[in-house]
Order: sequence, then C-alpha cells, then structure tokens
Amino acid sequence: MSTAALPVTFCPPVHRVRPGNRPALLVAEFRGVGDIAILIPFLRAALTRYDVTLLAVPNAAGLLRRFAPEVELIPCVAPWALFSGGRNLPRWPWRTLGRILRELRFRRFAAAVSIWPLASDHVFLRLARPGRLLGYGRRGAGWLLDENLANGGHIHRPEAWRRLAEKLDLPAVPAASPRLQPPASTRRVVLHSGASQTLRVWPLARYAELLRRLRVQGWEPVVLCDPGQVGAWYALGEPLARAAGDMDTLVDTIAGATVFLGNDSGPGHIAALCGVPTFTIFGPQIPELFAPAHPQAAWIEGRPCPYKPCFDRCRYSEPFCLTGIDVESVWPRLESWLAAVKP
Repeated sequence: MSTAALPVTFCPPVHRVRPGNRPALLVAEFRGVGDIAILIPFLRAALTRYDVTLLAVPNAAGLLRRFAPEVELIPCVAPWALFSGGRNLPRWPWRTLGRILRELRFRRFAAAVSIWPLASDHVFLRLARPGRLLGYGRRGAGWLLDENLANGGHIHRPEAWRRLAEKLDLPAVPAASPRLQPPASTRRVVLHSGASQTLRVWPLARYAELLRRLRVQGWEPVVLCDPGQVGAWYALGEPLARAAGDMDTLVDTIAGATVFLGNDSGPGHIAALCGVPTFTIFGPQIPELFAPAHPQAAWIEGRPCPYKPCFDRCRYSEPFCLTGIDVESVWPRLESWLAAVKP
C-alpha cells in the first residue's frame, strides 16, 4: 500500500456536467489509503453541498468506489509526499504536475482543503486557483491559506477533517462509522501484519505468539499481510496467511471481523471505517494523531523517543520505539481489551 511504489502518472477523468449550480470542492490527500479511509466520512458530508473532486494517490480508487462513488478522483502521486526521493527536484515529473494543475484550474473550484500542515501541499493547491484555500498552516507559513484552522498542538486526523466540515457549513461528520456488515458468528480476530513503512511493522514472530494465545482463549484468527510477508508467515506455522488481492477483498475480510489487530497502518483505519473495534501497536507515531476513529479503539504506545513523532524518518539503526515492545507488554492490554470490547 505504499504510495512510493506507484508510478507518477496522470489519468484525466472524464469531464462531467455538474447538476444544477452546485459549487465544486477540491480535497487533497496525497498520502496512503489509511489517510483516505480517515477522509471518507468528510467526503460523504461534503457531497451534500458540493461536487467533490479528490486529488490523491491512484489506489484511493478502491476505497472511493466502495464508500464514496460520487467523488471524482484525479490521480496524483505528489513527489514531495513520498517517503523517499521526495527532495530530488530534478527528477520530479514537472510535465505531469503541470497537466494536473491545468485540469484542476479547468474546474474552477469554489474551495480547496487539506489537513496536512505542509507548505508544499498548500503551494500546489494555491496554483490550482481555488476560490479559497482552507487548511492547517504551521507557524510562519499560514499566509498561504485564506483560512488557517491551526491553533497549536496535535490534532487527531479525524478531528481535523471535522473542523474543516464545520468551517464549510457541512453536516456534522460522525465521530464513528457504523458496522458495514454484521460480525462473524465466531470470535474472529483479523490481524493485518503489514505496513507501507517497515518502521511500523512489529516483528511477525511476536504476532505469532499473540495468535497462539488467542487460539487458546477460543479466538479464530485470520491473518492478512503484505505480499512480502507470506513466506515468513508460512515458516511461522500460519499456512492460511494471505495477502488481500484487492481492496474489496481487504474490506470484506476486515468488515466481517469481531475485532481487528495490527500495526499503525492503513488497514487499521479501514477497520474503523467498517465499524470494527481496533487494537493498534504503535511505534514512531503517536496515538493522539493517528489512532483509528472507533469509540472502542485501543492501543499500546511505542517506547519513549525524543524525536517522536518522527514521521517515519528514524535516526537510529532500528525503530527501538517499536522493537522495544515485547509480547509480555502487549498481551495483558490486548487480553483486557478483548474481554471488554462490544462487537
């Protein structure tokens, strides 16, 4: 699910005739599918008043098709948003970016919004010439925005979108999503052991020990993983571990779970979007910013580090904030949470 693995391409959407005189809204989210999952409730609220265009990574299409099909997607892998290579300006796809900007200007957006406090995002959106630009600017860079909603401190990502919805006079964005489908009749825990960044992947052998203990307590584990992890799971005695082949398979598998267990990564946010309670093992990031938006979400926070949140640019040989968490630290919290959670 890493955006960095995707080519920077431009596939212009079919021009549509807008019904009536509804204004157009541009929403930018250049990061991964977890961020798109967090965004979905805002998009649904925005569709009540606007024709909505999303500027996002190409693999956002799977979630939009499932949860917000009326939203138009303009695919864009923003080089400044990549985890690697983003500062190599000579290799940026300048022609592609120029074509995307021309496509955006054609739509004459009444407003554009983003929640990331990055001047690079704001400059690109400003070049699209929206009627007004709303977002969260860092100190000294808020002048790029017409309305800067930043008020200092950390803002939970779902809360940031809710504040933007209020500013646009949209219907209230719900704090939690309802169940997409009833949970399985068995006590099913879906584990997804992958992440787009290896700094967020808790060791698989430790997950395997959690699965062993869960089975002893009568839970039925379903193991999903990244493609490169399948062989390791087989070696750990999990022959049914598999990588979800497409977004619909991933969503359907997670939606049928009683609970979800995984890293600080996209599948956890997809679980929350499906209304499934989540337990997250954090490392470099902090729950105050990135915890899944579910009322029964629980987690174990990574070990202390003076550089947190480092946004996946670890200064050490390994992410000790994550690898320093052992099974005996996770199990009591997970066991207690499972006893109290209400599917």
